Amino acid sequence: MTDIDTDAQTETDWYAEDQATFGDRVVGAREAMGWSQKQLAKRLGVKLKTVGGWEDDLSEPRANKLQMLAGILNVSLMWLLTGEGEGVNDPQENQALPADVKNLLTEMRHLRSRMKENVDQLGRLEKRLRNTIPDHL
Repeated sequence: MTDIDTDAQTETDWYAEDQATFGDRVVGAREAMGWSQKQLAKRLGVKLKTVGGWEDDLSEPRANKLQMLAGILNVSLMWLLTGEGEGVNDPQENQALPADVKNLLTEMRHLRSRMKENVDQLGRLEKRLRNTIPDHL
């Protein structure tokens, strides 16, 4: 894929799985509703710290809370998990941003994508290393 193709994909898939995390999508949907973390936590019946953990990708909700979260935020469960399906508009569609801000956001998304690829590669290398080390070491 060329840089031009990647730029076009990035511009249209702000919340796609390779561009955003589950936490990013929770933040985007919550902000689209105009709610604070505290307001979302109250509506879900969870602690503020719990919502913060989800948004920071430090933890994930249980299945029942995940379903409630999708319903309360008015997005599909699939969108929350993968970025595909009924979700919220890309932030750039909601407001006009200066060109330099758009460029910075695009660069940050590219960096996040490369970081994810590096983390995936690191995981594969660790697995290969574990498979080459004898069990008794």
